[in-house]
Amino acid sequence: MAGESDLSTLLSGIRPELNPGRYVFTTVEGSVPAGVTPVATVAEPEGLTLVVRQEEADAAGLAYDYVAGWITLRIVSALDAVGLTAAFSRELAEAGLSCNVVAGYHHDHLFVPHEHADRAVAALEDLARRSS
Repeated sequence: MAGESDLSTLLSGIRPELNPGRYVFTTVEGSVPAGVTPVATVAEPEGLTLVVRQEEADAAGLAYDYVAGWITLRIVSALDAVGLTAAFSRELAEAGLSCNVVAGYHHDHLFVPHEHADRAVAALEDLARRSS
């Protein structure tokens, strides 16, 4: 399925959705520990980065120092679309919010400070309204 690549259409239709829960970034050497189901992984020379539910990290004794809310942009974006990441990251930066982005095959996933996740969703919804 081909995703959307027109920036105006992408921005007006991003439909940010806050997933329930608290998520953390952690790293392990080797494989994913038992009882941990990552929502994202990144293989780096220093170790395997995992994005997991905070309670799973706690139960497995994994260290972390960043607790995030997970926002999914519900529009299906093309992996080669130009400008979407720049537009939403600029919007969040102007609101004083950090953002860690993971691109999936169908959607972009944003990890923002958990305590400001609702504010991030509101900023993204405002961006979509202004882009219509």
